[in-house]
Amino acid sequence: MKIGVMMGGISSEREVSLRTGQEMITHLDRSRYEVIPILIEQRADLITQVQQAGIDFALLALHGQYGEDGTVQGALETLGIPYTGSGVLASSLSMNKQLSKILLKAAGVHTPAGLCWQGMDDYDPQTVEQLGYPIIVKPNTGGSSIGVQLVQNEKELLPAVQEAFGLGQAILIEPYMKGTELTCPIVDGEVLPIIGIRSAHSEWFDYKAKYEVGGAEEKVIQLPPVTLQRVREAALTSYRLLQCKVYARVDIILYQDTPYVLEVNTLPGMTAGSLFPKSAAAAGMTYTQLLDRIIASSLHERTQEWGTGV
Repeated sequence: MKIGVMMGGISSEREVSLRTGQEMITHLDRSRYEVIPILIEQRADLITQVQQAGIDFALLALHGQYGEDGTVQGALETLGIPYTGSGVLASSLSMNKQLSKILLKAAGVHTPAGLCWQGMDDYDPQTVEQLGYPIIVKPNTGGSSIGVQLVQNEKELLPAVQEAFGLGQAILIEPYMKGTELTCPIVDGEVLPIIGIRSAHSEWFDYKAKYEVGGAEEKVIQLPPVTLQRVREAALTSYRLLQCKVYARVDIILYQDTPYVLEVNTLPGMTAGSLFPKSAAAAGMTYTQLLDRIIASSLHERTQEWGTGV
């Protein structure tokens, strides 16, 4: 099978995408696949490059906007090229944190309360004061903790808000919940070993903790059975409600034994240090086996969606 590994892109997560792509290329089974790297530098590249490469299947290593938000998925569907992971709707919904939070809340899933501002006209320090400091300020779309800041007081609010707006048209402001950070990788509706995360140098799991060697302590966590059941249910409910397919990663903060869903990642990082491969390894899967499973499941999913033409 001729597989195109699509990476790079135009989002703030481009560097992470390149690392994910390279890791995938390293571990793809060459006895099963012909591997073609497809480096996306701008929007107009995608259709031309995919057509020129003549691929049978797209392995998406893209993160962030124009990659994880349903746009690339839609373009590939137009070209009739099957791809990994969730479809257009789930990708778009999960990328928009505010919309996904509204749906999750309606289904009874706990998620942090907060504000969504659509522009600097919404700037209102008094409303934030009512939430109570410290708070988290983050872009409504995007990932890898880029543009996310822990704000301790009103003096720090304006620069954090301006930075977040520099990365997107809407931002979220949420109370900082000091709890246990968890990530729940899911493959084919099955929750893999849950990983607990503790940053080595800051109060929360920021970009530096995620991608610097020694930036965080990450290990499979042992939770009391009742708590574990709650966490698994919150993750699976989120996955199903947003109509995710094949694989995703649900990030959760465990606060006073209650899981609060922070976000759902439909194309989670797959770098050498990423949490998804670590969880798969704890479940007895090598990186190569994980890729095989994602590819096979994605082909099955596209066949179900598109009919036998895949």
